[in-house]
Amino acid sequence: MTRKGWCPGALRPMPAGDGLLLRVRPHGSRLDPGQVAGLAEISETFGNGQLDLGSRATLQLRGVGDDALPEVQRRLATLDLLDGDPQQEARRNIMVTPFWHEGDGTLDLVRELEMVLRDAPDLPPKFGFAIDTGTRAALQDASADIRIERAGDDLLLRADGMSLGERVGPDRVVSRIADVLAWFAASGHGRMAQAIAAELKPPLTEDAAPDRQLPRRDLLRTAPFLFAPFGAATSAALRDLAAHALRLTPWRAVLPEDDARSGSWLTDPDDPLLRVSACTGAPGCASASVESRALARQLAPYVPAGQHLHVSGCAKGCAHPAAAPVTLTGRDGRFDLIRNGPAGGKPLLRGLTDTEISDLLRGHLGA
Repeated sequence: MTRKGWCPGALRPMPAGDGLLLRVRPHGSRLDPGQVAGLAEISETFGNGQLDLGSRATLQLRGVGDDALPEVQRRLATLDLLDGDPQQEARRNIMVTPFWHEGDGTLDLVRELEMVLRDAPDLPPKFGFAIDTGTRAALQDASADIRIERAGDDLLLRADGMSLGERVGPDRVVSRIADVLAWFAASGHGRMAQAIAAELKPPLTEDAAPDRQLPRRDLLRTAPFLFAPFGAATSAALRDLAAHALRLTPWRAVLPEDDARSGSWLTDPDDPLLRVSACTGAPGCASASVESRALARQLAPYVPAGQHLHVSGCAKGCAHPAAAPVTLTGRDGRFDLIRNGPAGGKPLLRGLTDTEISDLLRGHLGA
């Protein structure tokens, strides 16, 4: 049985305008070559060949039919990409830095955290974890409620919304996470930052700040990432990389573990298409009243370096929940223009057509 209105999973898919949407959460935010090939085949055979790279280092299969769902889930289980039950799947919302290396303890933390979450209290649908223990800080701007980070040579456990975290040894990280989860379950809040903003304090000492993170534009130049504009990939693009292990990221990009080349992916982090976020839009999403991505491609050349444009099919803003310098939000077949706000923010201008937007956009995004 499928329902609409929550964060989807592979066991609890969500109906969309183009069929069922299944969100796959790879262990450790990593796909081995067999999983890459298997997902490409599933998408080609049982979906519509479209895949989304999510902002939490996940991958979404699109266009799966109801009758094909049991076989898709069977194949995902064979690939070790399916959880034991929907509750376990929903709790295992773990994002892992792409900058880990063998022997640094990151994958050990992933396995231990997955074990603890099997018996954790029920958590809100968007509650998540970031394991940011690689060679450089990378996930501080990504959505997560509990963060495992580095402060020099030490591990740091930090609640989202707090500037400082608790220094903790590797053997105590997950037990301290269990303490924080028990506290949070009693807080009555949906996200950790909301609890912190309400002046509730989790049972963590405030020992140190995490290592400083590079600006994203610089961070994305430190490794050979492959980018999918708007996070929209295809089964063919994924199949191009089937000989490689891939690390998923929150930046609509993958990081191959060895040298990989494919014309289906962007390689320049300064490409104008990467300055725009855009959801599926109509007709792929039933909530949208406008097509999003064709307009986003048309407008990308007008977005200066260092700026960001968000084109959203509706006020939910799934592709970019945060504020953007300029957001275009679909409403009743036209667009509202919002300055320095999210898709559901207060419009500066309403009822714009596609042909009216280009000149307006250049004025509002100009240097």
